[in-house]
Amino acid sequence: MTAAPYKAADLPVRPGEDPWSDAELAETRIELEKEAVALRAEIGDSQAQIAARLGDAATEAGDDEADTSSKLFEREHELALSNNTRELLEQTEHALVRIEAGTYGVCESCGKPIGKARLQVFPRATLCVACKQRQERR
Repeated sequence: MTAAPYKAADLPVRPGEDPWSDAELAETRIELEKEAVALRAEIGDSQAQIAARLGDAATEAGDDEADTSSKLFEREHELALSNNTRELLEQTEHALVRIEAGTYGVCESCGKPIGKARLQVFPRATLCVACKQRQERR
């Protein structure tokens, strides 16, 4: 990734919070980039496991009902985990795009600052606390 055309201190913060330092933003970017690499690897492993389980389906023709149900549950569980990992990767990549664009820290709903403290705990956040609470009540 290339260096951002803005200063970290230009990113919005909530009243009372210190501005972002270049080092803090760089640390957040590196953390997100490492997470993206790990998530991509996890997705690759998951796809290989799913493919192997689907390949086993042909040899499972003689299994009893309990074995078949158990294997079906395992496949569905692996698919659900894979989908969750893909969603996390999407959120991570979106956060990296926002950092590069200089929009990191801006609530995508109301346009107010998300809050530096919130982003340091959950760097993929796209909503301020108030908007996130509103979203969860729906």
